[in-house]
Amino acid sequence: MSKLVETAAANTATVLEFLAVIAGVFVAGILLEKAAQKKQGVKEKVFTTRKMAVIGMFSALSAVLMILEIPLWFVPGFYKLDFSELPILIGTFAFGPMAGVMMELVKILLKLCIKGTGTAFVGELANFTVGCSFILPASAVYAFRKTKKNAILACVIGTLVMTIFGTIFNAVYLLPVFARMFMPMEKILAMGVACNPFVREDSLTSFVIACVAPLNLIKGSLVSVITLWVYKPLSPIIKSGHTK
Repeated sequence: MSKLVETAAANTATVLEFLAVIAGVFVAGILLEKAAQKKQGVKEKVFTTRKMAVIGMFSALSAVLMILEIPLWFVPGFYKLDFSELPILIGTFAFGPMAGVMMELVKILLKLCIKGTGTAFVGELANFTVGCSFILPASAVYAFRKTKKNAILACVIGTLVMTIFGTIFNAVYLLPVFARMFMPMEKILAMGVACNPFVREDSLTSFVIACVAPLNLIKGSLVSVITLWVYKPLSPIIKSGHTK
């Protein structure tokens, strides 16, 4: 824990950016939740005891899944596939946008406590931000009309938004910061060229299109398919609070 605090103190700018993103996402989540409740004529606390219990359980599962990363052949080694958004999307469908945002945050905090950070919080900021770009649009669509058709639409929109946002976010912010802190951009692009024939050594655009976009598309699609498959049988258990 002391090492984590030292890392935070040494990377104050990244930590402040992280906190600003968290604040912005929380505001968006609250507004979406209140709008959905107003449309449905429902008045309910954003966080209830039952919601908090589910958030804690699903966040812990998500943190474990975040650590269990799967390398892919078409991206450099610092990009990996994980299924940490799976329990979060299920919990978000059950309890709304704010539950999803809270689970994303708690997942990151748990991961930092378990494993620390190997990227001076840049990787964690990316995971939280890109994860929310998937969860919030999907929950926004589903929260206003909870039907199977809308659930499918929510997953499709969430996957597309995450793919587009994640690609732009990597090109504009994440990779430049990573290059400034850890390795030159030339080396990053060279790693892309070595594993992906569609990456050009002088083009960051080709890197994010050939590597980042497919990774997010695959992740969103797999998480969506599994969620749509398991959510209906799990929903009564999650909402009732029973475990059997």
